Amino acid sequence: MVLLKCARVTNFLQRAVGTKGLTYSTRARKKPGFQQANVVILHKDLADDFEAFCQANSSPLPLLYRSKCGEWSAGPLATASDIREDCPEYCVFENGRLIKKVSSLSSFTPELEHMVTFYLGCSFGFESALTAAGVPVRNVEQGRNVSMYKTSVPCNKAGQFYCPMVVTMRPVPEDKLDATAQCTHAIPLAHGGPVHIGDPKLLGIRDLSCPDYGDPVDAHPADVPVFWACGVTGVEAVQSCKSALAFTHSPGCMFITDQKAEAFSPLSLEPAQRPLTFCISQDPQHYSMASESAVQQIRAIEELAVEDPGSRGIRALFLQDELLKACLSLSHSSSVLITTGFPTHYMHSPPEETDGPPGALAMAAMLQALHKEVVIVTDQRALEMNQHIMQDAVKKGVIKSAVPVISFQSNGPDSALHFLCGDGDPTKPRFDHLVAIERSGRAADGNYYNMRGVNIKHLLDPIDELFTTASTIAGITTTGIGDGGNELGMGKVKAAVKAYMPNGKLIACDVAADFAITAGVSNWGGYAVACALYVLNLCPVHQRYLQRGLGLSPTPEQQSKWAECLPTLALEEEMLRILVKYGVRSGKTANLGLEVDGLTFHPYHSDIIQRLRHLTYD
Repeated sequence: MVLLKCARVTNFLQRAVGTKGLTYSTRARKKPGFQQANVVILHKDLADDFEAFCQANSSPLPLLYRSKCGEWSAGPLATASDIREDCPEYCVFENGRLIKKVSSLSSFTPELEHMVTFYLGCSFGFESALTAAGVPVRNVEQGRNVSMYKTSVPCNKAGQFYCPMVVTMRPVPEDKLDATAQCTHAIPLAHGGPVHIGDPKLLGIRDLSCPDYGDPVDAHPADVPVFWACGVTGVEAVQSCKSALAFTHSPGCMFITDQKAEAFSPLSLEPAQRPLTFCISQDPQHYSMASESAVQQIRAIEELAVEDPGSRGIRALFLQDELLKACLSLSHSSSVLITTGFPTHYMHSPPEETDGPPGALAMAAMLQALHKEVVIVTDQRALEMNQHIMQDAVKKGVIKSAVPVISFQSNGPDSALHFLCGDGDPTKPRFDHLVAIERSGRAADGNYYNMRGVNIKHLLDPIDELFTTASTIAGITTTGIGDGGNELGMGKVKAAVKAYMPNGKLIACDVAADFAITAGVSNWGGYAVACALYVLNLCPVHQRYLQRGLGLSPTPEQQSKWAECLPTLALEEEMLRILVKYGVRSGKTANLGLEVDGLTFHPYHSDIIQRLRHLTYD
């Protein structure tokens, strides 16, 4: 053990540095529960730019204190401190290059008289809170420095400073993820809550066993990688600006303040600030989060959408939180493919029904507002009609801008793969989420049935192949929305369909989606998705996580644009009028009028829309 000088001998008698010079200071162990700080020291001419950089990237760079020019002490953070001596080890940079590591900056005193020191929050400050909440801290258990990695996530630029974000990783048992998120979310000066949970490749990290800073930490079998923004981002920023001379702490060798680290009980958080975590993908492993209040709001929306005024018994197919998890996944997506079309009226031309297209456009409108690319795929037989419906929907204001409407035909075993992925390469998916709403699904015998048990296979293109192929491609998630169990994607609940639905053993869709949203009318499921996406994107907990801790809160103008895309009575009634214009009929009765599944728009559908809006704005 190597003893280093310490100006504050009355507070801490010694520090120790591990053999690598990168294990975190034993002062933290000798005085557990004290706030630690990352350190960046720059010429005074760069100070304002770096402060702006910190403010623009507050998760990795939470600013605890900015010194005056030439000030050695840490102001209110620590008494009798001297930044020239108070870190176990320092990095010296010249023109952005690491020149050497030193145990003291005293020899640079003349240069430091023209420099400003920034003290930045550190994630070591929340480890005591994790321990108090019963969350094992593997790096502490193993006596190692925490693992730190450069990511592919760019920080927000300010002045001369621009660099990728650095993150720390701690393996956490899956059943402790909620407690982990809640403990750390409450401590923003120690970087706050996680910015990613799951596969490191989603952050551009190739190998967890090879950290860029710190030590590799061994995970237990049931652990999940959890990542936080890290103050070593400041080291990367110093390198990016290429200043003539700069200093930082050596990663893991922290400045220890005299202030107690914050510790919060998760139970003390208000529901709007209490994160809950949900797995939204296993390949790649990916978790998302939202506040408890947003989750409760979306669950209420989900319950409303599954109301069954037609007494069809669809409650038997209901799985809680499928709406929530599907919308969390959609919120993370960049490109979404939607399919709809159930030609139940095989005796009419066109054979389509009024359930499906309104819900599809409601989802598309909200996804567009959230800057997602959206494409609709339908049958070649109905392509021209659906393109005209889209044009009319834009003219009538049902949707702001036209969504491309295309078709898919299977010309061989790899047709679906080439449709979904550039050059047929599964590592280059064109879409990251597929949604089927009231789309006829393939049954176990290879046929497609309406609720009466009539085979309508001759009217359908094999869009199911896109979903079965997507299930083999990492990074593509699927959602099915249905109200009878014979819809594409509802194979996830096929056992319940066979057990409880009329003709269930014959008609049950055999193709499962990752998420199966059950609704009283499928359109209501589409409306619910639009409403839930709105709720999520107004949730500060989800927004922060979605933007990796680097984004700004939605502006009033953004919120207004999202609100304009929520379903309204006027727009949904207009959408039905457009469908009737093209001869599209009600599913249950074949009536050509403002009716869906035998339920007239007033009072049934209008009532649901009004109540969904009320829950969304609640």
